[in-house]
Amino acid sequence: MMNPIELKKAVGSGLLSFPVTHFDDQLKFDEAKYRRHVEWLAGYDAAALFAAGGTGEFFSLNPSEIPQVVRAAKASAGKTPIISGTGYGTSLAIEIAVAAEKAGADGLLLLPPYLMFAEQAGLIAHVKAVCQSVGIGVIVYNRDNAILSAESIARLAEECPNLIGFKDGVGDVDKVIEITTLLGDRLVYVGGMPTHEVYAQAYFAAGVTTYSSAVFNFVPALAQRFYGALRTGDQSTVDEILKSFFFPFVALRNRKRGYAVSIIKAGLRVLGQDPGPVRPPLTDLTPEELGLLEKIVQANGGTRIAAE
Repeated sequence: MMNPIELKKAVGSGLLSFPVTHFDDQLKFDEAKYRRHVEWLAGYDAAALFAAGGTGEFFSLNPSEIPQVVRAAKASAGKTPIISGTGYGTSLAIEIAVAAEKAGADGLLLLPPYLMFAEQAGLIAHVKAVCQSVGIGVIVYNRDNAILSAESIARLAEECPNLIGFKDGVGDVDKVIEITTLLGDRLVYVGGMPTHEVYAQAYFAAGVTTYSSAVFNFVPALAQRFYGALRTGDQSTVDEILKSFFFPFVALRNRKRGYAVSIIKAGLRVLGQDPGPVRPPLTDLTPEELGLLEKIVQANGGTRIAAE
């Protein structure tokens, strides 16, 4: 496992992604297929992979399944760091965090707590308790009902040495600029909007120069090409990929709630892989929608990979 400083450096070094979690037709974790998928993704030079993250259906996994997913990812990812999701209420988040660390996770992504909105003091206590329960690095995810202010992030950074990152899924770029300006290089900053590529240029200007890419699951070469174009200022390539892939992809994703996850598993089906269905309450794409996705992928050079 990496120490927090090593993880911070790794996360900031390149593009990130979060593998989908494979299920069989009984909705049980399919470890063999998951391991093959993680091994394939690790070959495309992701800076780190989030196991059991949002796109990995963290919200539908039993807490006892999360260390199983982490162990499988660690066994298959080679030198690529593995960051486990954790979340829910403080007690359960700590339990998951400790189990993930024992399973070999290099770090944690702390997702918002279940359902409740809370004041800043409560959110600070929650994040601090999780950080203090483990020795590995923690990235806090600002999103939905867990939106920390710049002052709160600064306090946590001072009190929690292993808090190494801030991931934003809110989209208020002015608030992100306030945090990056206040904290400087104390943290690594990660973009976490759904299909973050369509927001990436604005976030880069705000000092957030890496992000987690969901589409990396099924078009990793395209995801890396887009990220490389962003980093080098190749605006013509950025515009080309936005118009040909990301804009039509987002339009399809927005057809139904929950498709931000479902469409990623569908992308693997287009390539000839079978990640299994999404777990309820999510729903899979319809055959007509799957056909539309296939056209988008094929128009951008996606090809089928070896069937499992």
